[in-house]
This record gives sequence, C-alpha cells and structure tokens, in this order.
Amino acid sequence: MIIDNKIWIGKGEKEVFLLPEMANRHGLIAGATGTGKTTTLKVLAEGFSELGVPVFLADIKGDVASLAQKGEDSESVYKRVQDFNLQEFSFQSFSTEFWDVFAEYGLPVRTTISEMGPLLLSKLLGLNDVQTSVLTVIFKIADDHGLLLLDIKDLRAMLQFIYENAKDYESSYGKMSTASISAIMRSIVFLEEQGGELFFGEPALDINDWIQLDSDGKGIINILQGVKLFHNPTLYATFLLWMLSEVFEKLPEVGDVDKPKLVFFFDEAHLLFKDMPKPLVSKIEQVVKLIRSKGVGIYFITQAPSDIPDEVLNQLSNKIQHALRAYTPAEQKIIKAAAQSYRANESFNTEQVLTELGIGEALVSCLDEEGKPRVVERVSILPPQSYMGLLDESIRNRIINNSLLYNKYIEAVDRESAYEILTRKNEEQSRLVEEQQLKVEEVKVAEKAAKKAPAKKPTLFEKGMNSTITSIGREVGRQIARGILGGLK
Repeated sequence: MIIDNKIWIGKGEKEVFLLPEMANRHGLIAGATGTGKTTTLKVLAEGFSELGVPVFLADIKGDVASLAQKGEDSESVYKRVQDFNLQEFSFQSFSTEFWDVFAEYGLPVRTTISEMGPLLLSKLLGLNDVQTSVLTVIFKIADDHGLLLLDIKDLRAMLQFIYENAKDYESSYGKMSTASISAIMRSIVFLEEQGGELFFGEPALDINDWIQLDSDGKGIINILQGVKLFHNPTLYATFLLWMLSEVFEKLPEVGDVDKPKLVFFFDEAHLLFKDMPKPLVSKIEQVVKLIRSKGVGIYFITQAPSDIPDEVLNQLSNKIQHALRAYTPAEQKIIKAAAQSYRANESFNTEQVLTELGIGEALVSCLDEEGKPRVVERVSILPPQSYMGLLDESIRNRIINNSLLYNKYIEAVDRESAYEILTRKNEEQSRLVEEQQLKVEEVKVAEKAAKKAPAKKPTLFEKGMNSTITSIGREVGRQIARGILGGLK
C-alpha cells in the first residue's frame, strides 16, 4: 500500500515505510523457509507498481504469479487488516506480463550467444579456466570477423570451424587446445539435454519492454515462471546475471531519481554466487554499485545474509529480516552477524528477537530522507492486496494471449548468422576442392603430353582458407564491443 507516496511495509511500535527516492539503494529480504518472505515480496512489488515503478521478479514456487489475481478475504487477512486499522485497504489485481525461458507459462525469453558473451556462457556450461579462455578467444575471432552467434547451432558451427583450423589462428590469437574445444562441445550437448538451448535465439528480449506502465500509470510487474527453471540452478543464476548485465549496459545514466525506473527481485539469491569465480563476483559487485545511478533497484531474497558475498551485501541498504533458526554453532554465528548489521533499538535485543519472530513478522531497517539507516524496528508485515495462493491458469492464459508483446516474441526467428555463413563457406570450399581436382587431372594430362612439371600453384588448403577468411572478414564491417560482464554493448 502507498501512504503519503511511501511504500508501507509493516507496523510495530511504529509504522515502517520504504521511501521511493531511496529504493534504488538496493535491499535484502532474508529469513528461514516459511517465515513470510513471499508475503513481503508481494507487498513490496504491489507498492512499487502503485508508485508507477515497473518490477521484475521470478516465481520460484508458483505462488507469486497470483499478483495478477484479486485477493480474497480470509480470517488471517481480516485480522491483520483490523490490527493495522487499514481503512483504505482493498483487494485488487495488478497488471502483469508473464515470461518463461521454456515458453510454456509465459512469453519466450531469449537472448543470443553473442549478447550473453563468453564469461557468463562459460559459467552456464560449467567450464574450467582453460576452457573459458579458449571460449573467450573463439568469441574474439567471431567478433573480429562479424560472425554473429545467435543460437546453439551457430556456436557449434564456430567451434567446429576453429577445431578444424586452429593452427591457422595461433599466430594471431594464441594456441587453442582441440581437447578444450571438444570439452566445450560436450558441455553444449549437456545444456541441450537440459532444455537450455531454448534460451538462445531471436527475437532477443528488449529490456525496455520490461519498463512499461499500464493505462492507469501503474508499473507492470514482469513475472518469470521459475518453477521448472529452478530445477536447473546454473541456468537460473546465469539468466539473472545476464539480465543484470543487459540492464546495466542498455539503460542510460539518470543520477538521483525520485523513484526507481525499474526494480528487480532476485529470489534464491545464493544461487547467483554459488561456485562463482572471484573475478566475476568483483564485476557483479561493481554492477550492483553502479546500476543505482541508472535508476535501478535490486532486492536479493535469500535465507540468510551470509548467502550474499560481503562485497555485495554492503551495497544493500534497505533490509527486511524474517526469523532465523539457530540449531548449530554456525547458525548462531550467522544470527549474531545479522544482528550486528542493524542500528540497535533500545527496546529489544536484536539478536534474541531474530530467533523469536513469528510468521509474517520481521526486523526492518530502511534508509531515511538523508540516506541514513533507521533504527531497526520489529514489525508485522502488511497483507498483500492480491491473491495468496496459486494463480488461476485461465487468468494467466488470458493475460499472455492478450499481451501487446505477444506477436513480437511468440515466434522464433532464424536469420543468417555464423552457422549459415560457415556452411556456405564450407560449400564453397568443397566446390574449390572439386575444381582443384579437375585441374590436377588436367595437369597430369598436360604433363604426360609435354613431359614437364607445371608451375607451382597455391595449395588447395591455402586457396580454401584465404577465400573463407577473406569472405568472413567482409560479412560485417564493424567492431564489436563488450561490456563489464562480457555481453554486447
């Protein structure tokens, strides 16, 4: 709910609000399973939407999609409405767009291999450092020769081409082990078996399509169907990191804003940093730090603050902490660290309260008007105005089919790219082979007749490679630049 142009989060001894002008200073929603993080997520998403701020979030358990459905009265909601004295509270649905990497429960979400870049693709494929360096060089060759890698077959064709001609690139790009190229190919096969190839292709997602308002001026809530995607944690994490990279590279600088241009909620945030190499963590930290100047707020949702690297956690200024459990010494240490991150409230012991919070209760500290953390407050979180439960699938289908973006994204497009270009070059080279064989036969006949050796001619390989590389070099006459996480600028 919005009160005096502020998002009302909850109420304890005091009412607690999130200020729109401080919302792009990022935030954290943490707590053990079943403590109310989903309710908090929905309350914040509804508040941002009412403010006219578009939202993106992933629906991991299938119970967030119901933001699109009007809420219904229940005993628990009625009690909370009475406790809060919510005289203006009313159930309502919110404008939504549904997205799905697998194109089953939403509009297809696609990007291209070239747009993702070698760094994130290496993480997705589970490559080691040597294989990652080889893949980076292969991307460099493709970029230098204007070979767009749009989908998996483009990448496979490029790998095959380099595998067969690796020695010809050593002087310019360094040695590339054919064993590493073979390992990359095997990783691609595994990715395809997991359905990951559906993520790559065109039309690629235009991030600006997520920054939209409805006819009433409310921010549209973009919901990614994450139930199936979550079964492949690496794909889920890589997708979110790619999306973060896209927003960072594509949106302009806006400086301080009275409210965010876009807000992201990254659920199960620990997966973003699991087995993450330190260089990539440093780049993510840099993106999180700088992206707020583009008017973007990022809210990580996880079980414990310790799931987030300290470098990133330090950037999260608006904190909502649900109950934590302390069954082991390690968990007690986590609780102590979490309590010390708040400005103490003299009316209670923060560390003790963290283990006593009930469902729907949280410790909350948001930034004040001067950008300073407020004293932590123990509050009950407001009830959502949308439906609590699973979305009626007829509502989902109606929203998808009536979307203004339906015709833009629903059908995949396969335009000419690396696969088609390299296939054509291979066909041309095969033709050269046939022509050279005919010439060889003609030479033999001439030798037999004239009894002398012919003049030295370029070898078949020299002709074929010179023709291929020269043609490829002419395909796209522009230089390709990559951003902080390796994606196309």
